[in-house]
Amino acid sequence: MPAKRSRRRGRQQFVVIGLGRFGASVARTLAQMGYEVLAIDQDEDCVQALAAEVTHAAQADATDEEALRSLGVRNFDVAVVGIGAVEASVLTTLVLRSQGVKYVVAKASSELHRQVLEKVGADKVVFPERDMGIRVAHNLISGNFLDYLELAPGYSIMEFLAPASYVGFNLRQLDLRARFGISIIAIRKKDGRLEVAPGADSVIENGDILVAMGTDDMMEKIENDRR
Repeated sequence: MPAKRSRRRGRQQFVVIGLGRFGASVARTLAQMGYEVLAIDQDEDCVQALAAEVTHAAQADATDEEALRSLGVRNFDVAVVGIGAVEASVLTTLVLRSQGVKYVVAKASSELHRQVLEKVGADKVVFPERDMGIRVAHNLISGNFLDYLELAPGYSIMEFLAPASYVGFNLRQLDLRARFGISIIAIRKKDGRLEVAPGADSVIENGDILVAMGTDDMMEKIENDRR
């Protein structure tokens, strides 16, 4: 029977298919944030492990069009396909699209997998293992960098602890855009406050974490500046 739903006005509903480490983590996090989540997997053990943490959990073959129709997936705003097997993930994405799901996010394991997923209708393709590897590698390069997120080829957002040489100066004086081609889009203060879109007069304090956006080579430039 279709999954029960009690939509809150303005709240998106999510269906997560494939409850491995990636899918289970996505489903659990969305539920903890207060969203309605339908979690689906062929493996009964995976379904039972997550059943108490999401709105509804069901055992089903996601490549079976009738099975997904009976669960009412067409009524969900976003579908996340976390299936690792290429054929099953592609077929599931195709079924979701044919049933009118508005937005489909699918996990890929290779570039060819990505291309196929996009051809059958995935709106967004993610590479969880690759992306995490990139973030870990960048963090290992310098202990001064706390996090890294690739926006697009050649462009990134990075969080880094403000070097001692920046403390006491404002952003106008540091002129990081002219020197390194980066923009400071936020400052996380020592007390936890987040200063979004800081102005030129924002003064850097000891312990501030700077959130910077720019080209990939900015990390090396800032690291050299820190020394």
